[in-house]
Amino acid sequence: MPRRFINQLGEREELDDVFLASEKQLRPNRNGNLYLQMRLSDRTGVVNAMMWNANDRLYQSFDNGDYVRVQGSTQVYNGNLQIIITSIDPAELRDVDETDFIHLTQERRNQMVNGLTNLLRRIGNDPLKALAMAFLEDAAFMEKFTAAPAGIKNHHAYPGGLLEHVYSLLRLIEAVTPFYPSVDVDLLLMGGFLHDVGKIDELTYDRALGYSDEGQLVGHLVQGVSILERKLAEMDQQSSEPFPQDLAMHLKHMIVSHHGKLEFGSPKVPMTLEATLLNYLDDMDAKLHSFEQLMREDANVDSPWTVYHPQLGRKLFKPTIA
Repeated sequence: MPRRFINQLGEREELDDVFLASEKQLRPNRNGNLYLQMRLSDRTGVVNAMMWNANDRLYQSFDNGDYVRVQGSTQVYNGNLQIIITSIDPAELRDVDETDFIHLTQERRNQMVNGLTNLLRRIGNDPLKALAMAFLEDAAFMEKFTAAPAGIKNHHAYPGGLLEHVYSLLRLIEAVTPFYPSVDVDLLLMGGFLHDVGKIDELTYDRALGYSDEGQLVGHLVQGVSILERKLAEMDQQSSEPFPQDLAMHLKHMIVSHHGKLEFGSPKVPMTLEATLLNYLDDMDAKLHSFEQLMREDANVDSPWTVYHPQLGRKLFKPTIA
C-alpha cells in the first residue's frame, strides 16, 4: 500500500505510515495521567500528534530525529489537523524510503547554488565580490549553508530552506533594484546573501530541526556578524589591502537590522536604503512562502477558505479550490 503524505491527509482518516519524529514531550493531563505530544513530518509538511495513556518506557523507545511507524487517526483540533496515535514504534530501516523525507533534492540544491553563484558573480565592487567568492569557495561553509533550514517552524523550515530563501531573495533584489537607482545593488546582493548566515550555527538540522546551545544563547543576528568578521579576518591575512571598513559596517548593519523592528529582535532598525529594502524583500519572501504553505497544509479541505490562523489574524482564500 503506497504511503500517504501529510499534505494528503484529511479529517477522520486512519493511517499506518512512517514519519520523522521531533519535539517529543511526555506530559501529565489534569488527572495526572501521562500523554505523549510530538510533531511528525515528511517531505510535504509537519503535523502535531499525541498519544493518550503513554508512559516513560514508550517515551524512551525512540529519539527526536528517528523514523517511527505510526498507527492512528486524524482529527481537527482548533482548526489544525492532528494525529491521535494508537501505536508508535521505531521504524524498521527496510520500511523507510529516505526520499519521502527530502524536501529539496540534491539536484535542486545544486541548481540553486549555481543560480546564486551566477548572481553574486555579477557584483562589480571588487572587495564585495572577493568576499562573496571567499564564502562560495569555502567548502565547509557551503556544506552547512546548503543544508541548513531558514527556521524550525515558520518559513522554509526544512533542510536546504536557507539556500532556497536566500536564492529567492537575491532574485527579488535583481528584479526590484532597477526601479530604485539610488540603491547600491552590489551591497544589497551581498547583504541578502549574508542576512541569515548565522542560522547555519543557530539551528541544528541533522534530521530533526532544533536550536543549538549557542543559537539559544546568542542568536543568528549576532552569530551572523561573527561569521562575517571571521571571514574578513581570513581575507585580510591573505591580502595586502584590508577590506574597506565602511563596507563591513554596512554589511553588519544589514545583518542586525533585517528583522525591521526592535520588537522583532533586531537591535537596530534599518537606517540605510539597502537595509530598508532588504527588510521588506526578506519579509515578503518569508510571508508569501508561509502563506502558500498554510494553504497547502490547511485542514479545511472542503472549503475555499482556510481555517482562521491566530498568528496571521486572518483566514486565507484558496482560489484553486473555489
